[in-house]
Amino acid sequence: MAMAAAEIEQLIREALPDAIIEIDDLRGDGDHYAARVSSRVFKGKSRVQQHQLVYAAFKGRMGTELHALALETRPIED
Repeated sequence: MAMAAAEIEQLIREALPDAIIEIDDLRGDGDHYAARVSSRVFKGKSRVQQHQLVYAAFKGRMGTELHALALETRPIED
């Protein structure tokens, strides 16, 4: 079962309320997405830690409802 871009954005926003989120459906199949996520929460965290925060937002749905997500993260600088 595919996941809609709006649902992906909603899940990320619930975990990272200040996030700036851009999502692209890479194949038009609702199964392969690219996401760019910026948040103040990422400041001082490694890229791996930033990605872990985003993936945690999916609460175990990665690999099941959401097949592939190319992720780019960056902190929002004050």
